[in-house]
Amino acid sequence: MGKYLLKLPKMGESIAEATITKWLKDVGDFVEIDESLVEIATDKVDSDVPSEFKGKLIKKNFEVNDIVKVGEVIAEIETDGEDSNESAIILKESKNVKVFDEVVENIVNEPDLTDIPSVDLLNTNEPEVISNIDLKSDKFYSPLVRNIAKKENISQQELDSISGSGKDGRVTKQDILNYLSSGSTSVSDNNLIDSESSNSDQIIEIDRMGKIIFDHMTNSKKISAHVQSFVEVDVTNLWDWREKYKNSFLAKEGQKLTFTPLFINAVIKSLKDYPILNSSVVDEKIVVKRSINIGMATAVENGNLIVPVIKNADHLNLKGLTLAVNDLSNRARSKSLKPEEISEGTYTVTNVGNFGSIMGTPIINQPQVGIIAIGVIRKVPSVIETDKGDFIGIRKKLILSHSYDHRIINGSVGGMFVKRVADYLEDWDMNQTI
Repeated sequence: MGKYLLKLPKMGESIAEATITKWLKDVGDFVEIDESLVEIATDKVDSDVPSEFKGKLIKKNFEVNDIVKVGEVIAEIETDGEDSNESAIILKESKNVKVFDEVVENIVNEPDLTDIPSVDLLNTNEPEVISNIDLKSDKFYSPLVRNIAKKENISQQELDSISGSGKDGRVTKQDILNYLSSGSTSVSDNNLIDSESSNSDQIIEIDRMGKIIFDHMTNSKKISAHVQSFVEVDVTNLWDWREKYKNSFLAKEGQKLTFTPLFINAVIKSLKDYPILNSSVVDEKIVVKRSINIGMATAVENGNLIVPVIKNADHLNLKGLTLAVNDLSNRARSKSLKPEEISEGTYTVTNVGNFGSIMGTPIINQPQVGIIAIGVIRKVPSVIETDKGDFIGIRKKLILSHSYDHRIINGSVGGMFVKRVADYLEDWDMNQTI
């Protein structure tokens, strides 16, 4: 008989540990290939760990609420292998829990900072997670939530009374911060947010994620030579086409037809025309990606942005893109995205127009080489050329802002790419249906 050691897989360079939230199998149970054994949670993402081999669970090394380091053996599975000696032990990491290699949680605080390059935080000095919260509570609390509760002297009873917005009603960091800021409990002297009633300046301590963002933004600027190109686009036809079909699409599919998939459709076509924008730089070599995986910035309730990724977006028609955008957006807001759904993006789209911005200059999402920002659609007076002469009319326009890596993308290619996106939007086929 052989033995398979199920280890906690790597979940991103900034994530060194996870908490066991639920065992799905007991010792003695048989496990199928790709069947999940245990549910885990970090402070941002819940996931599960499946087995790559068929066998019997013979040992669990951790209990619920235990904190597990990346690479530690969670469980042992007896397999049908011929060898039983030590050399037959398999140490392979699970392939079904994807790695956050390119985008570490993709959480940012500004609409034009939708790009989160990787940064190694495994050796940073993380605060020790020690809490006065009862580990035997029926509710699960992440180490971060427990640490905040300890700092703010929140009792177990108070914590249990907080309404959670996370998966299965779990209390998130934002939930406990909202509880503190609402005045529902006393705030200690070393609080995260100073009292609104204080006459002194408000001091907000930057949390760990904020510090990660510092490094992400700085590293991206250090790595890539950022340059921008801007194009004004007349989207009157696009607007009218959406108005024509949005109600029937809602009635048929039960979902809204937004502008986002229409913009992404034009970006995908342009990436096919200029594949160098769908690349990355590795060891001073350009790697042009075969797959077109579009990251789309999505605002969540607490004001942050998360960037889920539409994998193989070029294989989807307009309806498929619309359904994918809606699905990922909804699950991003409900914090139910899977780790693999926020990684492996090859190009990023951010709609800064959702925040009323006319334009933006987004920072490149490493290791990508380009990102496009879509401004708000405005009614503007415009010169309209006809065979009978020019006249002034009201048109619906927006500004596209393209940031690209000038190390490998020159100004002509970067400019022609964003102009091509504009051309696809302006030449929208009014006869197509969805």
